[in-house]
Amino acid sequence: MHILDDLSGLSSRAKSLLERTGRRDDPQEPRLSTEFLRIRDCYDRWIPAPMMLVIRREGFAQRYGGLRYRVRSSCPVEDKRQEVLRDWHYDLGQGMWTGPAHGWYFAWLGERVSSPVRYLVHTDGRVGVDDGGGRFLEIAPSIGALIESHALTDMLATWDRTTAAVDGFALAQQLGGLTDIPEASGRTIRWRLSDNVAVEEFRNWSSDTPRRWRAFVWSRGESGRRQVEAAAARVATTQQSVAAGAENELGLAVKPPCRSERRIPRLE
Repeated sequence: MHILDDLSGLSSRAKSLLERTGRRDDPQEPRLSTEFLRIRDCYDRWIPAPMMLVIRREGFAQRYGGLRYRVRSSCPVEDKRQEVLRDWHYDLGQGMWTGPAHGWYFAWLGERVSSPVRYLVHTDGRVGVDDGGGRFLEIAPSIGALIESHALTDMLATWDRTTAAVDGFALAQQLGGLTDIPEASGRTIRWRLSDNVAVEEFRNWSSDTPRRWRAFVWSRGESGRRQVEAAAARVATTQQSVAAGAENELGLAVKPPCRSERRIPRLE
C-alpha cells in the first residue's frame, strides 16, 4: 500500500507534512520490473538482479513511488530569516550497484535541486548518497527516518537558525536539556529538541574519511536565543583557550636565541 494511503508508523509531525504537501504522480512511462534486470557483481560480472534487490526495489516503488512533497527550511541571510522550499521526488533511478561489503543499493531521484550527490537506498533499508567517490554514504537509517527528519526541518522553518561564529558541532555539544528524537535519528544523524532550541547533528555528505560531524542549531523566542548565545560564548572561550595554549607551545618549541647585551667600548 502506498504511504499516502497508509500513514501509520509516522509521527504526527510527519503525517502533517505529507497530509499538507504530499501528492502522488503516476509514472510517465512504463518501467521494466527489477526481476528482469541485470547487475554487475563484485567481480564485475553481469548477473540477474538478486532476489533481495528485487524485493527492496519493487517494495520502494510500491510504497513510495511517485510520492512528492515540499519541505520548508529557514536560511539566515544577512541576519534575517529567509524561508526556502525544496521538493522531494520518490521515483526510482536507473542505477543499481553491488555493495563493497554486503548487499546492494539502487538510485532514486531525491531532492530536486542541482546537487553533487546521487540519492541511494540500500537493501538493508538505509538511505544514502554518493558524492562521486563510488561509495554508499549513509545519511538516514531508513526512508521513514528521512521523512521524519524532513518534517522536523519543515517545522523549524519558523525558527531562527543560528549564525554564531563558532563551530556548529561544538555549539551543539554545549546545549543540554534537549529531548532525543529517535524516529528521525540514526548512526549518522541525531536530532534533539526542546520548546525553544533544536539541534540537528549529522555526518558530512562526503567520501573524505573520516566523515566529519556537523550541526545546525535553531532557537525560538528570547529564551531560546539566550540559551544559544550562552552556549556560543562558552565555545568561544574554549576555542580561545585552546588557541592560546597552542601559541604558547609553539613559542616554547621555537624559542628565539638569547641575545646578550654587550657593551661596545668607545674609541677615543
